Amino acid sequence: MALAGADPRGRVMMNTWRIALVLMVTFALVSGCAKPDWVEQTLVTVDVTGTWLAAEGIVFELNLEQHGQKVTGSVSRGPVGGQAAVEGTVSGDVFRFSTVGPSYTMMQGDMTVSGDDMNGDLRAPSRVTVHLRRVSTSPRQSQQ
Repeated sequence: MALAGADPRGRVMMNTWRIALVLMVTFALVSGCAKPDWVEQTLVTVDVTGTWLAAEGIVFELNLEQHGQKVTGSVSRGPVGGQAAVEGTVSGDVFRFSTVGPSYTMMQGDMTVSGDDMNGDLRAPSRVTVHLRRVSTSPRQSQQ
């Protein structure tokens, strides 16, 4: 039995809006959970500070200093290869870097770090896979 002046359709409309609102809030919360956690993206689990040499093959040396996620330093490809400044970042156990400023060759690297070992790909301009080993926990002074 309906009350005088009550509109049963109004109650249905109100319930429909409530359901729609609950669905929108649920969707917003679920879609936010699907994105990578910002902590995961900024977590630094390794320290790359020091001098790194190629374990075999090419003559290659990285001298790095790390502050939080940010890494600066230099790269050298032996006495005839020249030297260039590098900048990069560490996220988790991955170190990404590139040469900056005027340099002999534009170089980029994506390396995975595990203790005193670093493995990954260098592009300068061709791609080569390298294994670097840390030989010192402090970077060498630049000889420029």
